[in-house]
Amino acid sequence: MKRFLSIKIKNRSLTDLARPTLLVQEKRARLNIQRMIGKAQQSRVTFRPHFKTHQSARIGEWFREAGVEKITVSSLIMAEHFARHGWRDITVAFPVNIREKKLIQKLARQIQLNLLVESEETINFLETNIMSEVEIWLKVDVGYHRTGIRWDDANTLIKLAERIRKTHHHLDGLLTHAGHSYHARGKLPLIEIYNDSVKKLNHARDVLASAGISPLKISYGDTPTCSVIDQFVGVDEIRPGNFVFYDVMQLQIGSCSENEIACAVVCPIVAKHPERQELLIYGGATHLSKEFILDEKGRKIFGYPAHWDGTSWGPIIPNCWVSALSQEHGIIHVHSDLIQNIKVGDLLAILPIHSCLTMNLMKGSIVVMKV
Repeated sequence: MKRFLSIKIKNRSLTDLARPTLLVQEKRARLNIQRMIGKAQQSRVTFRPHFKTHQSARIGEWFREAGVEKITVSSLIMAEHFARHGWRDITVAFPVNIREKKLIQKLARQIQLNLLVESEETINFLETNIMSEVEIWLKVDVGYHRTGIRWDDANTLIKLAERIRKTHHHLDGLLTHAGHSYHARGKLPLIEIYNDSVKKLNHARDVLASAGISPLKISYGDTPTCSVIDQFVGVDEIRPGNFVFYDVMQLQIGSCSENEIACAVVCPIVAKHPERQELLIYGGATHLSKEFILDEKGRKIFGYPAHWDGTSWGPIIPNCWVSALSQEHGIIHVHSDLIQNIKVGDLLAILPIHSCLTMNLMKGSIVVMKV
């Protein structure tokens, strides 16, 4: 069984941290949640947050306390985890893996299980093997090109929709993930991606309606566009996930500010190399992942160090970045003034590039900060 996050509250000073530890600022995360809920409510759309970012039953309760009842996950095992913690309406935003038949059968009996399909083989499998009714969404590709039926492939959309309607399962609508938004930079390009994606989804829905297949809902999800859009016009449901913590990638995209980033990995400094303007930290790819961004000079950035005062992290340190990672090692390029003032044994907070991957890697080494 995959291990999910074990999170503890730590109210005392964090100066005694000895290993890489991921800290979550609860206040920031809750504000991020409330902000997205407010926008969904104002637009009168269903808010179904993606829980793959935090994977935590405890953090899931922050959503439940804010009124969230429906969630998204990225695997059936994750769905099983959250079903054990009382969630009863779960979308698995990953194409059905027919080899997980027993788990699909189990969950379909216990909860409202919502599944993604994009092939007739999968529909045939669900009809034959899953007797409890599930909600089915057609996965549509609006530009990311990772998976899904092309939005303008009318023949396939109609064929699959008609096939689903002949089963004992229910066709709920069209679902997409506009993952190509992660390549955008700035608010206007993100708005353009949202508008284009929603236009394509509505075109696909209109095609199905003209074939007598209606009503159908539209489910849309990605953090960058959902963070900058104020009115969710043309959709029935949004499914962002990364917004709960944000990260350096979202900061570069322009979907968050620095003070909305709600997680950081605190790492011990284990060596100094002033002649190279480098610090060595205990914190590598097994903690931060090997995700990176390119800065304006084309340099690979694996994370941004921030000042650590023993209780929380401060602003990103200028002219300082994680320049390389191996399994346990991290190399930080620092400016000459900082390297003179920092000591072996000190701690630095590293803002991660992609919080989803970092959270997944740091299971069991996470502390929630009440600040």
